[in-house]
Amino acid sequence: MNVSFTPPIEELIRSEVASGLWAPASEVPREGLCLMDEQDRMRTARLDQLRDDIPTRYGRAASQPCRAEKAQRSGRARRARRPA
Repeated sequence: MNVSFTPPIEELIRSEVASGLWAPASEVPREGLCLMDEQDRMRTARLDQLRDDIPTRYGRAASQPCRAEKAQRSGRARRARRPA
């Protein structure tokens, strides 16, 4: 497979190789692709965890009265206690 890079990316690759951190130039984009793959896997794992948590959190929230409902009940109770 042949890949073309823009001049700024080619310069970045050359500077990384010149720094001595990378031996062949092909290692720089390879490492970038490995990091992208790792980030994608981490993102997928986080999304899966959130999807798993939604039913648990929703179930907990659904079993507790909403603050608005509590405020309505409180207001109605105060109104009922007022003299007519």
